[in-house]
Amino acid sequence: MLLEHIQCPEDLKRLSAEQLEQLAVEIRQFLIEKLSVTGGHLAPNLGIVELTVVMHYLFESPKDKFIYDVGHQAYVHKMLTGRMERFDTLRKYKGLCGFVKRAESEHDVWEAGHSSTSLSAAMGMALARDLQGGDNKVVAVIGDGALTGGMALEALNHIGHEKKNLIVVLNDNEMSIAPNVGALHNYLGKIRSDKHYIKAKDDLQHLLGRIPAIGGKLAKTAERLKDSVKYMMVPGMWFEELGYTYLGPVDGHDIGKLLETFQQAANVDGPVLIHALTLKGKGYSPAEADSHKWHGITPYKIESGQVVKAVGPPMYTEVFSQMLIELAEQDDRIVAVTPAMPGGSGLLKFAERFPNRMIDVGIAEQHAATMCAALAMEGLKPVYAVYSTFLQRAYDQVVHDICRQNANVIFAIDRAGFVGPDGETHHGVYDMAYLRHIPNMVLMMPKDENELRRMMRTAVDYDNGPIAVRYPRVAGRGVEVDPEPLPIPIGQWETVREGESAVVLAAGPMIQVAEEAAELLKREGLSLRIVNARFIKPLDAEMLQQLAEERIPMIVLEEGTQQGGLGSAVLEHYSLRGEYGLQIRIVGVPDAFIEHGSIKEQREEVGLTPERVAAEVTGMMPRQRQRATGQ
Repeated sequence: MLLEHIQCPEDLKRLSAEQLEQLAVEIRQFLIEKLSVTGGHLAPNLGIVELTVVMHYLFESPKDKFIYDVGHQAYVHKMLTGRMERFDTLRKYKGLCGFVKRAESEHDVWEAGHSSTSLSAAMGMALARDLQGGDNKVVAVIGDGALTGGMALEALNHIGHEKKNLIVVLNDNEMSIAPNVGALHNYLGKIRSDKHYIKAKDDLQHLLGRIPAIGGKLAKTAERLKDSVKYMMVPGMWFEELGYTYLGPVDGHDIGKLLETFQQAANVDGPVLIHALTLKGKGYSPAEADSHKWHGITPYKIESGQVVKAVGPPMYTEVFSQMLIELAEQDDRIVAVTPAMPGGSGLLKFAERFPNRMIDVGIAEQHAATMCAALAMEGLKPVYAVYSTFLQRAYDQVVHDICRQNANVIFAIDRAGFVGPDGETHHGVYDMAYLRHIPNMVLMMPKDENELRRMMRTAVDYDNGPIAVRYPRVAGRGVEVDPEPLPIPIGQWETVREGESAVVLAAGPMIQVAEEAAELLKREGLSLRIVNARFIKPLDAEMLQQLAEERIPMIVLEEGTQQGGLGSAVLEHYSLRGEYGLQIRIVGVPDAFIEHGSIKEQREEVGLTPERVAAEVTGMMPRQRQRATGQ
């Protein structure tokens, strides 16, 4: 076994090209075995094995900078940089991160959980190198899906203009998470498939290489001849027009071809783009057959490819999916919009049922937001289905194009709250803070799957501007659902449990945490009232006034950042009305990034637990009793 002798990149350099091929086989087997237990991003890492091996073989990390776009395709990089022994802890609490993590290794030079950032980072590192007189290589690895992101296109333009020495590796597997869409994807398809161009270019290079010395006018003529072949065979040659030396397409699983191509790239002055064709899921037939399913996978059985799934109520995403189909059958104005997440956002069945009303824009969250505003202005009902963490990327468009123009866009915000193994780059704990302060926005969160259905009905019936429903990455509570869900009056909260000692204001899964806290307090003779604060904006001013008049101690419990969230909204409400002297405590996510683990572990780390809520209530009681007795 070669793999057991690889502890650092230097160990690779003693191997032959044939041994590198054997190492690639061993790496794939290692990943298939380890991820069958831990789960993780299997398909993208199986597809990038040879590329990563060759990069570490030829270059000198960490002196040479490897920047992985998104970061979930860096498992092989982690293996080759001394972290194989930690793979049993992958994506587990306090274990190996599923993304590139600077604190883990000096070889991890850039962190990313969102796509399309690698080229900008590479440009920054190349500029810093040149300003400081360095001579290291800068290599950015980006997928064809991420290349469609606006930020990547901005960086492509700047890099081509500045002509800095850096290498862009286009890992072209025709996929991001879902199949890629768009004109750039189609353009790359032409390059992939044009065998005449590839052969003609190779033949010409071979011919020129046989001429002993080419100089002066002959050299320029030869270069123009090469260009003419490119323009003849692949119209545009877009990358070269942008200022890159384009190398490829090259088989991303052929060690020999990759070694030759990267060595050539290392000797080119200015930016180089290596176009590598890879197969997502390569080496494991279930992943090759369905790379979408195996992009990010839970534990599975290696032999059959059967995924180990928990049995129980449907996930909130599934509930959203079914309800959206029901609503769309009743209202032909409804269209679904997603930024490259039709599967994760639960829109695949919608796409089957309404193919003409399903719009996947690719990795382009900002474009999707502005487009939704225009769809709404033209009389449609766009439902923008997006993860909370990815909606952050479209903040300006939400403010400027949707809310400012009061466009009637429906936001279906998935992965609200903690997300578990994906960790800090994917937690949806900021959307309450970054949405509720925008004028015209309505923001709500359901306590169970039936209330989610009601909120979807509410959103479709609402015609006065943007409205958002956020829901978590967990299973529902198994409640019975109404076949014809009724809308909820905007801004109306509900009391789900009566009590006199204190009151908890909560929404979503935090209602269940409050209910468990109430049972703990019941043993101490305290009764806890629970209010379903299902509208984060607008607040239920009438109920808040009633609570203020009662002078009842309040706890705001939220699976979101304490700064600017529901608790902040409650405090602002009372401050604006001159209500002082109320006992109000906020139990939420502190001012820190919470790392990967299970959702349960993440909640425990920050104190979103029944025990913490019960302790907060009992801590407020002495003051309350002293006031009641006049002491």
